[in-house]
Amino acid sequence: MSVSKGLPAVPAYALPTEAEIPASRAQWTLERDRAALLVHDMQRYFMRPYAPSAEPLPGLIANIARLIAAARAAGVPVFYTAQHGDQDRRDRGLQADLWGPGMSRTPEHEEILPELAPAPGDFPLVKHRYSAFQRSNLETLMRVRGRDQLIVCGVYAHIGCQLTAAEAFQRDIEPFFVADALGDFSREKHMGAVAWAADTCAVALSTARVLERLT
Repeated sequence: MSVSKGLPAVPAYALPTEAEIPASRAQWTLERDRAALLVHDMQRYFMRPYAPSAEPLPGLIANIARLIAAARAAGVPVFYTAQHGDQDRRDRGLQADLWGPGMSRTPEHEEILPELAPAPGDFPLVKHRYSAFQRSNLETLMRVRGRDQLIVCGVYAHIGCQLTAAEAFQRDIEPFFVADALGDFSREKHMGAVAWAADTCAVALSTARVLERLT
């Protein structure tokens, strides 16, 4: 049986509540003087599978916006990943086998949602692979600023967000996986990604708990 390429339509689902976030194996404490925030792939192309007025999208956008505002106010660096459209097949690599050609070089695909757009002083990164660390200077930019904790939010939880958290862990950067500031293809995949991260490489927590630490 073949699997269709491209992004699937996402059915409406509720974001995780505080009570649903699993306990984490790691017991790291988020510290604003050590932390950086990563807003992962919140481009129009990746939002197209969601119904604009149905959860999880409104809650996802609102929670990420709160994280960005708190990070900027606290002097926490804010990083963004964003892919370029019309990628050369040689640059896209094996991702093309699974997802097809990807986005086009148009604002309708490439633009980060205006509600979450980078501001002067933020750090946009060009995304090449699932993990934000691949072919980017994310780690270097963090290290020179004395940052060894990474707050991960955005889409998709079980793909790029999960792989970014795992690679941060393997680089001795403590990941914090914000369960209700992530989006995915389904609630099952979303909760599965949160559970996997909490058990293997990250501290899973809510937007409210992150805001408490940043403010």
